[in-house]
Amino acid sequence: MITIRIFLQQAASFDWEVHQMDVHNAFLHGDLADEVYMKFPPGFRTGDTNKVSRLHKSLYGLKQAPRCWLAKLAQAMKFFGFVQEYSDYSLFVLVTNNARLHVLVYVDDLIITGSSIHVVNEFKYYLSSCFHMKNLGILRYFLGLEVARSPSGIYLCQRKYALDIIAETGLLGVKPITFPLEQNHKLAYAKGSPFPEPARYRRLVGRLIYLGNTRPELSYAIHILSQFMDSPQQAHWEVVLRVVCYLKNSPGQGILLRANAPLTLTAWCDSDHATCPFTRCSLTGYFIQLGGSPLSWKTRKQDVVSRSSIEAEYRAMADTVSEILWLRQLLPFLGITVTTPITLYSENLSAIMLAGNPVFHARTKHVGTNCHFIRDEIIRGTIATQHVSTTTQLADILTKALGQKQFEVFLDKQGVCNLHTPHDCDKNSSRSHIRLGHPLYSRS
Repeated sequence: MITIRIFLQQAASFDWEVHQMDVHNAFLHGDLADEVYMKFPPGFRTGDTNKVSRLHKSLYGLKQAPRCWLAKLAQAMKFFGFVQEYSDYSLFVLVTNNARLHVLVYVDDLIITGSSIHVVNEFKYYLSSCFHMKNLGILRYFLGLEVARSPSGIYLCQRKYALDIIAETGLLGVKPITFPLEQNHKLAYAKGSPFPEPARYRRLVGRLIYLGNTRPELSYAIHILSQFMDSPQQAHWEVVLRVVCYLKNSPGQGILLRANAPLTLTAWCDSDHATCPFTRCSLTGYFIQLGGSPLSWKTRKQDVVSRSSIEAEYRAMADTVSEILWLRQLLPFLGITVTTPITLYSENLSAIMLAGNPVFHARTKHVGTNCHFIRDEIIRGTIATQHVSTTTQLADILTKALGQKQFEVFLDKQGVCNLHTPHDCDKNSSRSHIRLGHPLYSRS
């Protein structure tokens, strides 16, 4: 999903068209190199009932089918001149003297963009000659993500998916809630009767996890609720329903990938020291922007217990730098040069000083050596740390439950908006500017 957001952010910044294609019966195209046998299908009569058939082509249901299809597709793409990126095997790039062409693959769905519409059409014609393809035109819907485009950029949301969640739980008629979790919640201490349908709880939380691909503000709530999958209590189920009531407030909320934005990376990291009441592990949250648009975010519990808030913040910085290094490896393949140090914002001055000053003393000798690679990246010029106050720390919403006023302020700063609310995504443009192609975005 991070690669998809990079892919679309670049298209929005350079004003490239994004097209979509679908492969009919993709797994049937793969050539099977392994020796695999199968029984004859029902109704097929043969003289010898002990005989079996050997497969030369892949079939749906075979473990080898996805790998065979990807190998077949990659072979056709490389023959056309594409290069496959090893940081993400689903990404293919073609560079010619006067054009760039990018293709992102997910099984049988392909999204295509490039600097020349002529090269895009030429490639689509070539692909149709190799496989039985369906040309879906301009990108509207991909992997559950609904795409709308305007001069302001590309808007991603999962409105239909969110409405399905609300309808499944029977909360279409409830009163909406403006923020997902109450401040100072005590879910870890919840006691009472176990929820009688744990499978239903797991299914609902699982659906919320996928919804988090366009809703970064849900990251903390999803992290908390995912910890009770094994034996949820009735109190946990009530909190899940509260999150669904929050979705009812704005089911079409999503992220805006801004157009005409300089493709520079900016990172924010934060931690909540000893937040888990049982393991005393801290919580890490990071938020990375590309061109001022949301790109990558995560909330996770740290693996070890930090002895101080400095160590917890330092480990949060290490997790963020690891993600930055992967992004720096991927972006040049897309033609996005990263020459200046990436600014990493943290609210802990002690952690910033620890990252820049390789002095060994009593307060740092217990910090794991795997975290000290941050210093090497600062010396190399990969990152540049900078202090930021708590009120402007964008990752703060990923590590704790905030009140309504603070929550709404952080939504605006992170670039989370609602296309269905007039002027919410762009104060200077009207909703009539949106290029609507999906029935969901009808002007009525």
